[in-house]
Amino acid sequence: MSAEEVRRAGILERVERAELSQVEAAQKLGLSYRQTKRLYGRYRKRGAEGLVHGNAGKRSHHARPQAEQRKILSLVRKHYSGSDEERFGPTLAAEHLAEEQGLEVDAETLRRWMLEAGLWSRARKRQRYRRRRPRRAHFGELVQMDGSFHDWLEDRAGRGCLINMVDDATGTVLCRFEEEETSWAVLETLRAWVERYGIPRAIYADWKNVYQYEPSERQKEAAEYPLTQFGRVCAELGIELIAANSPQAKGRVERNHGTHQDRLIKKMRLKRIRNYAEANRYLAEEYLAQHNAKFAVTAGEPADFHDPCPRKDRLKEVFCWVEERTVSNDWVVQYDHRWLQLEDQRAIQPGTKVVVRQWRDGEVQLYAEGARLRWREIERKPKPRPVKQRVTQRTKVIPASDHPWRGRLNGRATPSLPFPPARPSGAPPPRQGFPPARSARP
Repeated sequence: MSAEEVRRAGILERVERAELSQVEAAQKLGLSYRQTKRLYGRYRKRGAEGLVHGNAGKRSHHARPQAEQRKILSLVRKHYSGSDEERFGPTLAAEHLAEEQGLEVDAETLRRWMLEAGLWSRARKRQRYRRRRPRRAHFGELVQMDGSFHDWLEDRAGRGCLINMVDDATGTVLCRFEEEETSWAVLETLRAWVERYGIPRAIYADWKNVYQYEPSERQKEAAEYPLTQFGRVCAELGIELIAANSPQAKGRVERNHGTHQDRLIKKMRLKRIRNYAEANRYLAEEYLAQHNAKFAVTAGEPADFHDPCPRKDRLKEVFCWVEERTVSNDWVVQYDHRWLQLEDQRAIQPGTKVVVRQWRDGEVQLYAEGARLRWREIERKPKPRPVKQRVTQRTKVIPASDHPWRGRLNGRATPSLPFPPARPSGAPPPRQGFPPARSARP
């Protein structure tokens, strides 16, 4: 079963327990009432397995031949592709294929093919004018999230950041102080929300590298959409992450910042709070309950759209920093300027990709294909042993006294001497490796 089918089973189980009506389940699933009713009937008969589509993993009988699909895409790439301003949309390309090439293809079928081939994207033009958006109807249907930098403790401490989460339907607030708006800061705040209320359906946040960022042109061409650590956590929990194109788009949390910058600062001044650790305790023990009691409203619909909070071990597995590393030839994994030596070297081969999970308290775990690996940290990476090379020493060879190179000196045979003859003072040294120069003949 896919993650979406598992999620549908959880919602239909709540319908069976009479926690949700079928109308509310249809809204939560994003389906029509009739389709939800059919799914619920299959769920009651066959359980969660009844939600799996019968044609899952099979090629459609009505699918067009792949050779024809490749031919149409090659024509689109050659004649109707280009930059964002030049390329044809699926509808216009389908019209020109029929008029100029004589190939009839449905525009929606061509749209799907072009999306898979990277010839089209779902990017839409931004609307120029906006209007005030009404609240969502259900608690947990949409949560706005943002950070606010301010001198929250005035001159008693430095500048801090308030990570703020506000439910769109009710105005319920959960916030905490951090030094900066980092990935760890927003992950800890989201975890606090999940533990208290459950998993929300969607989160509305800024275009920031902490939450999500726009892919580069190269990534767009390759149809790659990288995830931040916050985006990965949302994807694993089934939370839809929506990016706001302006501060006005998430005006509820922006206005909430102004309320905190007025009321919260004054209350902390009366409490004589001097650091952000004390401020976080005050938020959890007093301020948030008082603020929600005063400003939160009743949702338009009574059903809670939060999914249940996972188990503690599941939360720990999700709320961490996840990266991928490659095992070196000496079974060492380099991570965060640390050298992690794998102990069970028979379980993994050099060059294998391993997953590194790190928590905010510094705990690190390594996994390969879902199995946890044992390791120990070493001070430095072991250097490879140098290869010993044989060094041949050249020995100086002195020829014998009767060697032919000694020759004749001034026409007479050189007497046999136990050692080479002494060189006269001022004479140049003999050339190494060559016989000494003979004197000129008279």
